[in-house]
Amino acid sequence: MRINKYIAECGVASRRGADELIKAGRVSVNGKKTEECGLDVNEDNDTVFVDGRKITPVKRYTYIMFNKPKGCITSSKDEFGRKTVYDYLEQFSGRGLFPVGRLDYDSEGLLLLTNDGALAQVLTHPSYEVPKTYLVKIEGTISEEEVKKIRNGVKGLDGTRYAPAKVSIKESKESYTRIEITVTEGKNREVRKIFEAVQKNVVFLCRKKIGELSLGGLSRGTARYLTDKEIAYLKSFCD
Repeated sequence: MRINKYIAECGVASRRGADELIKAGRVSVNGKKTEECGLDVNEDNDTVFVDGRKITPVKRYTYIMFNKPKGCITSSKDEFGRKTVYDYLEQFSGRGLFPVGRLDYDSEGLLLLTNDGALAQVLTHPSYEVPKTYLVKIEGTISEEEVKKIRNGVKGLDGTRYAPAKVSIKESKESYTRIEITVTEGKNREVRKIFEAVQKNVVFLCRKKIGELSLGGLSRGTARYLTDKEIAYLKSFCD
């Protein structure tokens, strides 16, 4: 088994997050540090450590929905001392949960956390095209031509190409416009960079849905376990 998959199945991080841990030199196999993301490990004979702690596959997975408020980050620690999502999730501590994808410091809304690395990989990898829907507020107005560009897929200012997105104008004023946008790639700061590509400044961003899974009436800063039906729905993307 690839070492990043093994780390994910141990509930330490998603496969992408596992690759970052390996590259940072925080992983060792049988007492030897490795920075080889493609390394194969034997589940029965090899011993894997992350930050000096032995890891083993998770026997039971946990799935949490959190309504992330603005003003916190999705990492477990911050060098600047900012609040993290884990400050809101003390009742779920000790379960080895990590975020499925990210919402940046100034963004809010639906965030899933789990120790199921395989599912996290599916929900975040662009190839699975899991739709994420956001409510966005931009400064000023947006033209039909600019909306068409987003619907057809735009190139970011850094040259990154973004896939076509679904766009719906919810409210349009001279000073601001509210827009619903659905994307499927999950690239870093994707929605902000899409609007940046058509020279629009995002002043509010809230993730409302992942697939058909929505926040419902969950208040900002609170969390709950997913229902069996919701878990089954998310796992349907693995089929």
